[in-house]
Amino acid sequence: MAGEGGSSVAVRSGGGRGIVISDNWPGYSLDLFTYPQHYYGDLEYVLIPHGIIVDRTERLAKDIMQDIGDNDIVVLCVLKGGYKFCADLVEHIKNLSRNSERFISMKVDFVRLKSYHGVLLLSNDQSMQDMQIMGADDLSKLTGKNVLIVEDIVGTGRTMKVLLNNIEKYKPKMIKVASLLVKRTSRPDGYRPDYYGFEIPDLFVVGYALDYNEHFRDLNHICVINDHGKAKYRV
Repeated sequence: MAGEGGSSVAVRSGGGRGIVISDNWPGYSLDLFTYPQHYYGDLEYVLIPHGIIVDRTERLAKDIMQDIGDNDIVVLCVLKGGYKFCADLVEHIKNLSRNSERFISMKVDFVRLKSYHGVLLLSNDQSMQDMQIMGADDLSKLTGKNVLIVEDIVGTGRTMKVLLNNIEKYKPKMIKVASLLVKRTSRPDGYRPDYYGFEIPDLFVVGYALDYNEHFRDLNHICVINDHGKAKYRV
């Protein structure tokens, strides 16, 4: 990739597992893209354009198909931020399955993670240990099943570890995790998802269903929010 003005920056493959966007990546000028007018003045720049997200998601679908094709899969989509990535990923897997000798039968279910105090977990900038899993059918139905958890962003990894520990109690046959983004944080917990699209700097990003207080979910590109946007939509 090249940034605004054609300057080259370090955007590289992460050992074949993900695209690593370096800390000095300047992103793309907002003037190069269309986006909802009600967010004018609220964003710094486009970090990942929608088209690149779509292409990368298609490749992740291919990797998943190669690894766990010929299996029945239960897809657990983590709401709310994961719904768009999950929908696109599942659609790509279905398309690949229809045109392949291998076939994946998928059931999609949805989970939402909340703290016991009612605070939504897996937010863009923090995670908490105490949580309950809401919205899914009885998790005991995962016993002996192949489970694919689909998430929007993994930060420190602590919350995902808690979720995995909860699901592992029901002894599924296999658990894999696919996350669109992995954030480089100052307090990583050593966790990496099995599949991820992009490793990004420790920035507050919105768009492609990632929100800031329920705003920006309708933004197709992944963008960096500015201070004006944070102040405007602060609760």
